[in-house]
Amino acid sequence: MKKLIYVSSGVLLLLFSCKSVQELSTPTYSIEEKSLNARIAQMSIEEKVGQTCQITLDVLSKTDAKGAVLAPCEIDSVKLQEAILKYHVGSILNVGAHTLTLDEWKHIIPAIQSPYVTGKTHVPIIYGIDAIHGMNYTVNGTLFPQEIGLAATWNTKLAKEFGEITAYETRASGIPWNFSPVLDLGRQPLWSRTFETLGEDPYLVAQMGAAIIDGYQGGKTIDDKHVAACMKHFVGYSGTNSGRDRTPAWIPEKYMKELYLPSFKAAVEHGALTVMINSGAVNGIPGHINHHLITETLKGEWGFEGFAVSDWEDFIMLHSVHKTAASLSEAYVQAFNAGVDMSMVPLSPQYKEYCDIMVKAVKSGEISMERLDDAVRRILRVKSRLGLFEQPIPNFNAYPKFACQEFKQASLNAALESITLLKNEGAILPLKTGQKILIAGPTSDNMIYLNGAWTHTWQGVDPQYNTKGCLTVREAFEQKIGKENCLFSKGVELYSEGDYEKSRFVNLEDYQQKLTQADVVVLCLGELPSTEKPGDIHSLNLSSEQLELAKLAYAQHKKVILVLLEARPRIIHDIVSGAAGIIQAYLPGDYGANALVQLMYGDQNFSGKLPYTYPKYDGVIEFYDHPKSVDRSKSGDFSAYNPEWDFGFGLSYAQFECESLTLSTDELHGNDSIQVTVRIRNNSPVWGKEIIQLYVSDDFASLIPTGKSLKRFLKIDIPGNDFIVKTFTLSKEDLMFVGPNGNFIVEDGTFTIGVGPLRKTFRYLKK
Repeated sequence: MKKLIYVSSGVLLLLFSCKSVQELSTPTYSIEEKSLNARIAQMSIEEKVGQTCQITLDVLSKTDAKGAVLAPCEIDSVKLQEAILKYHVGSILNVGAHTLTLDEWKHIIPAIQSPYVTGKTHVPIIYGIDAIHGMNYTVNGTLFPQEIGLAATWNTKLAKEFGEITAYETRASGIPWNFSPVLDLGRQPLWSRTFETLGEDPYLVAQMGAAIIDGYQGGKTIDDKHVAACMKHFVGYSGTNSGRDRTPAWIPEKYMKELYLPSFKAAVEHGALTVMINSGAVNGIPGHINHHLITETLKGEWGFEGFAVSDWEDFIMLHSVHKTAASLSEAYVQAFNAGVDMSMVPLSPQYKEYCDIMVKAVKSGEISMERLDDAVRRILRVKSRLGLFEQPIPNFNAYPKFACQEFKQASLNAALESITLLKNEGAILPLKTGQKILIAGPTSDNMIYLNGAWTHTWQGVDPQYNTKGCLTVREAFEQKIGKENCLFSKGVELYSEGDYEKSRFVNLEDYQQKLTQADVVVLCLGELPSTEKPGDIHSLNLSSEQLELAKLAYAQHKKVILVLLEARPRIIHDIVSGAAGIIQAYLPGDYGANALVQLMYGDQNFSGKLPYTYPKYDGVIEFYDHPKSVDRSKSGDFSAYNPEWDFGFGLSYAQFECESLTLSTDELHGNDSIQVTVRIRNNSPVWGKEIIQLYVSDDFASLIPTGKSLKRFLKIDIPGNDFIVKTFTLSKEDLMFVGPNGNFIVEDGTFTIGVGPLRKTFRYLKK
């Protein structure tokens, strides 16, 4: 019987290599369903429940007498047999304390799959990993800029390439499932996971997120060089009112549909195979029991065919934290019946309790067999499309490009296009050779500040696991201009005290003395790597000690270039005016320092643009697409909106100008489209990349319209003293908003299109 199923799965793999699910005819589609149903029919309730259970690698690892995981990591066969053969666990995730070597993965994955390979169980394991900015849990994996930096490239081609390389190196480690991309909207800068987002705009997030998914999954088929993507975190997780992680959000239906859902809908349309559910609560409903969003919207309305997985212990937290369930049993039933298919339990003995409770719930009828079979079918469908039934253990020799120079160059290219120039007073940049440079500040001399969290360890703060051979900012300067032309003094160091970040002066006298010797000060500021609850902060204000380093340099009339290595936009208003240059580097990855120095010396040109509105004050959170009322000041004029830098802002060594903006018609009817033609000129001799940003404003509407909304963007190369002409097409869908009835509508009226300083108006008529 098992051989027959293998043949059926092989047929499926061949079929799905040619056509998407949407393209398949009903008879062909039924082949997959029959195969999945045949597998399910062979399974007991216990086996089915086990498929919905996910545990962490530590549960299966050999440990010492104190319970610490041994190094190198090895699978404990007794623990494995209990988890896989007794409890029938279907999924394993992540690592323990830190990055593993390829050799460790080459032993771990075959060991985990051995019960299936030897015929002791009917279903292979699906292994998942948080490879969110490259394969960060395998030694020497290629680490790219974090997602917020990738968003700052505004380059979907780079986003797709990042996805392809990350998928390749993840598969090289034997892992077919990546918990990425994060599609949460970055509209709460206090939130500790802002750096994991693709910015504040739903269109930018949707386009960049879809490109990453295309890179991960390889399009409509998934071969052994690609992985299943996981959309995170469905939905509204980032909208926390308090700014602290896993705290409630209040999002009206209008804004949920206009802002928070579009990136996930686009991801489903691009074939994303899995989704991770929001750990917080929206409008009083924890994400894991929101039947409307998970089952009705995601699976029903959008036709999502993959499976939904919880985040860490989130079924349990319905009882222990959210308090919507009086017992664990009630919590598990609530979440599962809401539509979450797999629970990240993930420890022992909790996973055993989960399996026992779930079996009882099915047998008692609290969970229907139909619902259980639906979850298992979805999980098996993903395993089938990943080819795990045919090849649970990869050919580890099939990945010769792991950590190759080509991949490193791709990471460098992404960093070069992400780093954003915010100020360049008096053309301080590019720097000139022969200048004595003082490199200073707390983030200047350690790779952890270039990568942030989810790097080798969960919080990314342990430098012993930094990728060998990669350079800090200090080292990159020394390599570029020689140690004899570089001075170094940290001045301030960052540390944790309790649950929050702190900073303190270190050898301030040395810093002040070296200021006297420097022609230019490169002052690297930022924050400790952190994510999730450990990343909660009290304020967006950068620490006073870091600000003081800048003020001390200003007092000596030094030319200071601020380099911001930060996971979210920290308030630096008090030191902005005194700086000659300001660079937002985000978290640019292993080759971020190389990129930074190349840009600062003019070997490459800046082309990054902010993917969020950079706030000027700690107490005011504003977004570029604000309604006009946000502009209204205390005195009654319209100058209140005043961020430090606006969404989409970024300077270049080139001088770009939007010369002309023309429309194909001044009146759009029904389902017709309108062409927008833009001419961009480079008025300098310097080659550069510019990002065309096309915005649409609904001039008047029945509900308060946004000031403007990003509808198209394109990154283009423009040679010096040359121009480029590009045409974009807009349709009725680009003019829609969510009306009073909760549906997307478009109304007759005037609309304004803006590119740079130019504006053109047209009228839309339904008939």
